[in-house]
Amino acid sequence: MSAHDEGDRLAPLRLEHSRLQESMADPALHDDPARARRVGRRYAELESVLSAAARLDSTAADLETARELMELDDEDEELAAETEQLAARLASEREHLDDLLAPRDPDDARDVILEIKAGAGGEESALFAAEMLRMYRAYAESKGWRVEVLTSAESDLGGLKDITVAIASRTVSGPGDGVYAHLKHEAGVHRVQRVPVTESQGRIHTSAVGVLVLPEADDTDESELLAEAMAPANLRIDVFRSSGPGGQSVNTTDSAVRITHLPTGVVVSCQDQKSQLQNRDQAMRILRTRLLDARRAEQEAQSSAARRSQVRTVDRSERIRTYNFPESRVADHRTGYKAGNLSQVLAGDLEEMIASSRDAERAARLTDAQAGTPEGAS
Repeated sequence: MSAHDEGDRLAPLRLEHSRLQESMADPALHDDPARARRVGRRYAELESVLSAAARLDSTAADLETARELMELDDEDEELAAETEQLAARLASEREHLDDLLAPRDPDDARDVILEIKAGAGGEESALFAAEMLRMYRAYAESKGWRVEVLTSAESDLGGLKDITVAIASRTVSGPGDGVYAHLKHEAGVHRVQRVPVTESQGRIHTSAVGVLVLPEADDTDESELLAEAMAPANLRIDVFRSSGPGGQSVNTTDSAVRITHLPTGVVVSCQDQKSQLQNRDQAMRILRTRLLDARRAEQEAQSSAARRSQVRTVDRSERIRTYNFPESRVADHRTGYKAGNLSQVLAGDLEEMIASSRDAERAARLTDAQAGTPEGAS
């Protein structure tokens, strides 16, 4: 692609970037936190694209100079090697820019609401659900993200029947660096094979844990997309007495909150916080995110199969990964990736595992882009 073609492709983005820069310099923007977040998110996305384009232009200029010098002295081995390196770097940078410009999941820059639920396997499944929470918490910490427990239910042996957490970046992220871009492929059924602590005869059991990963909705979504759905008339809010872990307020005050979305029947309960107001806020946060996900799922169901992204159509009942303890092996059934370091994976070393899914998605996006499929939005 010529520099002229590249410039034409980037011209609208440069104009938008300039306008956003002006908006961010306006103090009035920060009077509306939701709009400020939206502007910051888009600015970070465009900044990554334009920075990649600037590196590409610089490398292209260096390569042109090197080739001109080669014409004067084609026997200079050091110059020939440098020219070859510049050509390889240019190809890599062009591929990276094409990747950034290819249609992608518009939610990639978002934070997430992640739910872990024990499934088949009873108490053993609940114990592994607790291990998975520790795994995701360690991975999030390695990325510098915050993890906040929204609601949870423990099992008798200290496992987790289910837990919902919010995982958020501490900074405004571009689409490739967002929490959702990294964790969305974790949605599905995770299978574990091992000898349970409750097994007296040493037999290997197979259990399952379900993971749901949703891009977190924010105040902007509520005001722009969910205003009607979140109208007070559509919500029934009940309070009740908390039970289980939670401090001195447990079983003494009506601090737990249950919100029912009347049009859809979606129910969210929270009791982990000590005050009713805190539990109400957490429940509203989860409900908003679930309604946004349902809204987008309905839109995708109406669109053609060619426009549905690989991730957005994933069957959440699908078995995606197996953790085999006797062989200390983890296998991803979608990408074929296998790792023989189970203990490290459970300690939060998920980078290569997640990269295998992200690479598969990237390849699919680029294939769609080259085929001219108008999928998603940049």
